[in-house]
Amino acid sequence: MSEAAARTPGPGSGPNGTPAAIALTPILSARYRARDLEAIRAAAPGARLVTIGFDGHADGPLDDVEVMLRGRLPAETFDRILSRAPRLRWVHSATAGVERVLTTASRERGLVITNARGVFSRPVAEYVMLMILAVSRRLPSLLELQAERTWQPLESRELRDVTVGVVGLGSIGRAVAALATSFGCRVIATRKNPASGATAPDGAGDEPYPGAVAPDRVLAPEQLPELLAEADFVVLSAPLTAATTDLISDGAIAWMKPGAWLVNIARGELVDERALARALRDGRLGGAVLDTFREEPLPSTSPLYDLSNVILTPHTSWSSTRVMDRSVDLFCDNLRRFAAAEALVNVVDPEMGY
Repeated sequence: MSEAAARTPGPGSGPNGTPAAIALTPILSARYRARDLEAIRAAAPGARLVTIGFDGHADGPLDDVEVMLRGRLPAETFDRILSRAPRLRWVHSATAGVERVLTTASRERGLVITNARGVFSRPVAEYVMLMILAVSRRLPSLLELQAERTWQPLESRELRDVTVGVVGLGSIGRAVAALATSFGCRVIATRKNPASGATAPDGAGDEPYPGAVAPDRVLAPEQLPELLAEADFVVLSAPLTAATTDLISDGAIAWMKPGAWLVNIARGELVDERALARALRDGRLGGAVLDTFREEPLPSTSPLYDLSNVILTPHTSWSSTRVMDRSVDLFCDNLRRFAAAEALVNVVDPEMGY
C-alpha cells in the first residue's frame, strides 16, 4: 500500500482531507508574497484560496471555507465573516494573542483555534534588551546632550547590577529571560505553573537559546508584588485575559521599586494608562517603554507623548525580516497536519485564553 493510501485522510472535504477552501486575511501588516501563496497551495493541494480584506470583504464565496488564516481583524469583522462561513472549523491566528478570536460566536461554534506562539519570541526579546541597554547606559540622556552640543559624561549601570522581572514566562518571556541572563542580569519571573520547565520550548516557532539558563526564581501569579518590589525593569509578556486586564494599576505600581521602569510588549489592556501616567509624572517610576496601547494607533492627544521618561514605539517590537517566513511556515505545517488528521500545534485553550 502506498504512503498516500495508508494515510488517514483529514477532516477537510477537499482532496485527501485538505480543506475545500482557505480564507486568508491580511497578516503582519503585509501583503502575501507569491512564495507564501505557493507554500500554502503546496501544503493544501486543491484548496481554493479566498482573500479577505481588513473590512471583511472577500474576493470569493465563503460558504465552503473550512480554514482561516487570520491577522489583526477587529472582533466584529471576524464575527461577520463567521456568519458567512458555516463550514469553518479551524482558525489559525497569525498573532500570539487571541482575545479578538475567542469571541462569543467562535466559542459557540466550538472552533479550533491555533496561534503564532513562538513566532515573535526572538525579535521581541531583542527589542526588550535594546531598551534595557539603552536605559541602563543612559542613551536617551546622551542623545539629548548631543542635540544640545553639550559635553557631559554620565555614569551608567552594568547589566550584572540589574534585576529584570518577567511577568508571564511563555515563549516571549522565556526568550527575554534567556537574553537577559546572557547579559548577566538577575532574572525573576511569574508563571501560572511555576513548577513547569522554565526553559523548555513553548511553541512551534520557538527557537532554543544556546546556553539559556533558568531565571533565578519563578513565582506564582499571586506573588507578583514580590517581583515588582525587586525588579529594576518589569517586562510584561503575559496574555490578555480577564485575570490580567489592568494588571498594572495604582495598587501594583505602589509595589514597584522606586525608579523602576515598566516595559510593555504584551497588550495595552494590561496597564491602567492613567495610573501609569500619574506615576511617571510624579517621579514614582523611573520611566516606561511602551510598544502596545489600549487604543492603537495611539491618539496624538495622549498625555503619554508629553512625558520625557517614556519611550513609545508603534507596536513594532515583533517586527523582523524573518517573521513572515516563520508565520507562513507554521501555518503550512498545521495545514499538512490537518489534512493528515494529526494533532495541530499551538492549540489554544479557550478557557485559559491562550
